Amino acid sequence: MKKRIFYIISFIVLFCVEVLIALYVHDSFVRPYLGDVLVVLLVYSFVRIFLPTGIPRMPFYVFLFACFVEILQYFQLVETLGITNRPARIILGSTFDWKDIGCYAVGCLFILIFEHFCKRPKLS
Repeated sequence: MKKRIFYIISFIVLFCVEVLIALYVHDSFVRPYLGDVLVVLLVYSFVRIFLPTGIPRMPFYVFLFACFVEILQYFQLVETLGITNRPARIILGSTFDWKDIGCYAVGCLFILIFEHFCKRPKLS
C-alpha cells in the first residue's frame, strides 16, 4: 500500500507540473525538453498506481508507448480525427520531433536509475 500511495502522490505532483508547464512556460528548454522527460515519469507513475510491484521491463514498455504516441503525431492523428479540443490536442500532441524520442529515453533512464536504487537491499 505504501508504494501505491507513493505513486499516486508522484502522479498528482507530476500532472500538476506538466499542466503548469503547458499553460505558463513558453521557453526553448523546459517546455520542449523537460516536459517530455517528465511525461514519461508521469505515465510510469500512473501505471505503477495499478501495478505497485511493477513488471519486468516496464520502463521499456512506457518508452514504447511514448514512441507510439509520437508516431501518431507524425501521421497527424489530431488533424485526421479533427480534434479541436485544446486539452486533448496538448495531451496527444500535434507535432512530431525526433528530439522528443530522445527525451523519452532520458526519462526512462531516470526511471531505471530510480528503480535500481529503490530495489537495493537495505543495509542494517
